[in-house]
Amino acid sequence: MNLLILSIIFMFFSGVVVFSSTRKHLLMTLFSLEYLVLVLFLLMFFFLLMVGFEMYFILVFLTFTVCEGALGLSVLVNMIRSHGNDLLSSLSVLSW
Repeated sequence: MNLLILSIIFMFFSGVVVFSSTRKHLLMTLFSLEYLVLVLFLLMFFFLLMVGFEMYFILVFLTFTVCEGALGLSVLVNMIRSHGNDLLSSLSVLSW
């Protein structure tokens, strides 16, 4: 069980490294953010399973995750419609 927790923590920190290193494309940033959310879901699921609590908090977490994903996709679609690409370097303060 400790090996499982350590592998999940390693997955989380590798996701943080990928999230902090992908600064060019918004879509890759959103993918790495969704990966981090899935790893947090897995960690929370195993923690609640080990402790013996109810799993209702996971439903709330998944609801907020879906809202976060929908908000990220709407920002991506809005950016592609206004700028034509998802490059973050094409943004400027004056265009917003």
